[in-house]
Amino acid sequence: MNDNGYVLRVENLDVQYHTDAGTVYANSQVSFNLKPGERLGLVGESGSGKSTLALAILGMIKPPGRIGGGEIWLENTDLVKLPEEAIRQVRGRQVSMIPQGAMNSLNPVARIKDQLIDGMIDHELGLSRSEMNRMVREALEAVELDPQVAQMYPHELSGGMKQRACIAIAIAMNPKVIIADEPTSALDVVTQRQVMQTIGHLQAQLGSAVILIGHDMGLMAQFVDRIAVMYAGKLVELGSVKDTFTHPMHPYTQMLISSLPRLENKGTFNGIPGITPLLREIPTDCVFNSRCPQAIPICMQRVPKLLEHRPNQWAACHLYQSEEN
Repeated sequence: MNDNGYVLRVENLDVQYHTDAGTVYANSQVSFNLKPGERLGLVGESGSGKSTLALAILGMIKPPGRIGGGEIWLENTDLVKLPEEAIRQVRGRQVSMIPQGAMNSLNPVARIKDQLIDGMIDHELGLSRSEMNRMVREALEAVELDPQVAQMYPHELSGGMKQRACIAIAIAMNPKVIIADEPTSALDVVTQRQVMQTIGHLQAQLGSAVILIGHDMGLMAQFVDRIAVMYAGKLVELGSVKDTFTHPMHPYTQMLISSLPRLENKGTFNGIPGITPLLREIPTDCVFNSRCPQAIPICMQRVPKLLEHRPNQWAACHLYQSEEN
């Protein structure tokens, strides 16, 4: 544990993809901290940079992508500076990922047991075959799957069982940080709830921190402790669930929350007009100003900084510019 008590610190992270059409700035100056056992929700529209941030933490940004700047501290280790072999040992053992879409994440021609054991062998834990079999059994039982599932192939499992198998693979080596990338996508609502309950139970049992990536603000409200809102590669708001939902500061966050369906307005859906900007140019103003109903002249002139405007509630918005100066 580092001196500040954080298990993970991301500081001024820049991730870029170099293409023939130009450089895409997928993450720009992203900073946040994560405490042990904390649940952080990462929300935003498709293309806002959420999954890119997850891949950066896991050391999985590959060409034409690269980390252009910033630091990612896992306790006292800066993951950005680690060589490939060292980050490979961290991945899965200290930081793991529950992938989006279990249908495509499991090897269709390998038994579930072998897919769990492969990670243990790859990380050279020095375990005997019987010890690895025990860990497989414990991991499956932890996600409420019968140990007999170990002998089955993915096509023999339901969608919910496949997702639980992915969770078992992610937690098998007791990681310090679990990144769940939309773990309930393509599942029915009953199975979604079961999967989230499983993740919550495991997270409490292991003491791991969780980063939950998704679009569903309602799901975030029920599961996470804090919410980080991303837009066009930038972090625009960060705060507790209570503060974010009762007093959202950034207009984008306000519009995300107002777009949630409500029983008193059945059949009425509120969207966010406009589209996200292209990320091939570094903006010299607020990236949300073209869609923002509260934009003021300074929004077209300079990029707002992510500042703490209320206790433990951060926003990158010029509406609070008097507090910036």
